[in-house]
Amino acid sequence: MAKIGLKHRPTFRENYFVPALVDGAIELLYPDHPKHPKQRYRLTEVAKEWKNLNMNI
Repeated sequence: MAKIGLKHRPTFRENYFVPALVDGAIELLYPDHPKHPKQRYRLTEVAKEWKNLNMNI
């Protein structure tokens, strides 16, 4: 949220986070344990490729 300048958590979740999760751009670090105490999200390989192709645009 901080990197894109948003402070309103519901707006971030609705407009950015959930769509990225549904589209498969991000994934859970511990997919079998959604409430894991060290749960994080990471870019999928598809998102990493897109990022690398679009870094210079």
